[in-house]
Amino acid sequence: MDFYKIFLSAHKGIGYLVLLLVAIFLLSLLMCMFGYSGRISKLLRKSTLFTMIAFHTQVLVGIPLLLIFSPGFKVALDNGTLMSDAYNRHTFVEHPFSMLIAAVLLTIIYKYMKKHDTIAMKIVIMGVIAIALFAYAFPWMRVFGA
Repeated sequence: MDFYKIFLSAHKGIGYLVLLLVAIFLLSLLMCMFGYSGRISKLLRKSTLFTMIAFHTQVLVGIPLLLIFSPGFKVALDNGTLMSDAYNRHTFVEHPFSMLIAAVLLTIIYKYMKKHDTIAMKIVIMGVIAIALFAYAFPWMRVFGA
């Protein structure tokens, strides 16, 4: 069986899971932010943990998919169209780096939540930035069609 198809199927499948977990994380973050006490709930802690794990798994599957197995990346590198073509730039540069930065931000958020009982505005801002990067880099048209 072709490793590219295996990794691509795994990357797509985990992508649906990440989409669901990001939605749960966003809702729990908003509930905690607009709650009366400002305390970090168990739902927010768990959703952050599972979202972070799914993001990291997605990155671990996506990096080999991009660098080792992707025929389009190698063609774009050889032709010199990696940065000049908008589709290639978004697929092979902006998508991986945006998702990687979002995963790092989620790791920082989870580390903060392990040590503190109340949520700080800087953590909410980091969460919103992570979700914005995810929403920007997520391939909506490929997943849900045009």
